[in-house]
Amino acid sequence: MPRILMILTAVIVAPAWAQDLPDGAGKDTTVRICTGCHGVEMFAGSHKSPNDWDQTITTMTEKGLSINDADYATILDYLSKSLGTTPPKVTISSIAPSIPSAPSAAFKFSFTGDPAPGYTKITPASLYKDDPGYGYEAATDKPPYYFSVRVPEEGNYKVTITLGDSQTASDTTVKAELRRLMLEKIQTAPGTFEIRTFIVNTRTPQISTGGEVKLKDREKTTEARAWDNKLTLEFTGPHPAIRTLEIEKADPTLPTLYIAGDSTSTDQPLEPFNSWGQMITRFYGTGIVVANNGESGESLRGFLGEQRLAKLMSVIKPGDFLFIQMGHNDQKEKGEGVGAFTTYAADLKTFVDAARQHGATPVLLTPVSRLSFDPARPNKILNNLGDYPEAVRKVGREENVPVIDLNAMSQRFYEALGPVAAHLAFAGADTTHHDNYGSYELAKAIVTTIKQQNLPTAKYLLDVPGFDPAHPDPVATFDIPAEPRAPIPAVKPYGQ
Repeated sequence: MPRILMILTAVIVAPAWAQDLPDGAGKDTTVRICTGCHGVEMFAGSHKSPNDWDQTITTMTEKGLSINDADYATILDYLSKSLGTTPPKVTISSIAPSIPSAPSAAFKFSFTGDPAPGYTKITPASLYKDDPGYGYEAATDKPPYYFSVRVPEEGNYKVTITLGDSQTASDTTVKAELRRLMLEKIQTAPGTFEIRTFIVNTRTPQISTGGEVKLKDREKTTEARAWDNKLTLEFTGPHPAIRTLEIEKADPTLPTLYIAGDSTSTDQPLEPFNSWGQMITRFYGTGIVVANNGESGESLRGFLGEQRLAKLMSVIKPGDFLFIQMGHNDQKEKGEGVGAFTTYAADLKTFVDAARQHGATPVLLTPVSRLSFDPARPNKILNNLGDYPEAVRKVGREENVPVIDLNAMSQRFYEALGPVAAHLAFAGADTTHHDNYGSYELAKAIVTTIKQQNLPTAKYLLDVPGFDPAHPDPVATFDIPAEPRAPIPAVKPYGQ
């Protein structure tokens, strides 16, 4: 197990808050901020009743407005608008939390020798516990190693890692949360070290504007890491060597690329399943963060009904992006008037409109092709998604939305491999869901298209290999480490 040390660096905001706000009418009011538990207490004067003030603060908390998200002027403005009048003179002060708090949003870890001042040593025996809120998920003497840190709130976190071993060569691959590929095979010679940084998105089911996402059963078990209050990193490879690790809140102005999709783009929890949404993170730098909100079995209607779009719209901001890729499960929906050019197209426009209303840029992807060779043309893929790919293209033209034609690219990819080898891009005998190799190649096809079309996210790409799906990489050369297989076969993802 790699050796890791940690220090919890408290983010103290009291100096900025412990001051009087601009004067208003009425008696003084004290707003006390619980920096650990994100609670707020207000003691009101006679200007407004305490209940009015309490309701205002409750609403603030429910909307996700915490001390770390605003400055005192913003809070004053919010209170003024909520109460319909200028509030009394307000004093902001910090108080100790009355409930167990999460660790700070800034962390430092190290692994070898005497720790530097302020660092705390983590040993292989340090298993995760809610108190202190960090540790290895399981004891093991071989990779992969899973290390988790309880974070104080959902959102984007900047992770900086120093890789290398003072005595031997190292080869490290890093994944985050549910197997999102962040760093691919970083190799160092003995005594040399490399520092790499990436951004990880975390989320919870709660929606700041009210309600919560309706999770499927598997999202509470094998997929729980996608929704919990921890940031989990996976260190794997022939000889992973983690020298230092730092985690801190990312710049809140960073753009986020959200993915709304089905099982072919979601973060699949177990081998042999994987998706392009888990691999595309590897190709983006620290100027943007990828937030994969896809889920197995989803259609556009299901995504709406389970409050998944509402969750996205509660956090998306101007300058963000929304990649939309569905169709496999929409195709199965029945009823009068239901179809690709009717309900499906209308729902696509709903997603597009929602993104634009929040100042975000929508991008459409045609649904990835299933593996189905045409008996009449043995080396050609048969379209078994009906009019759904064309419906996406049509909506793109009508709404002036960029379209990434993943359906066409995936067909060329399968045809290039041929009827025998094409199965090596899929999870076993599955003909819908891909394995690590297949999803990696599709992610390369997507980022190549992004660069070729000069889409807005192109400027955030780290490196694009100039991939042609008609000439894929040989399967034999693909060597990104896979996770160990479960003792029992992995449950097949919802949807086909």
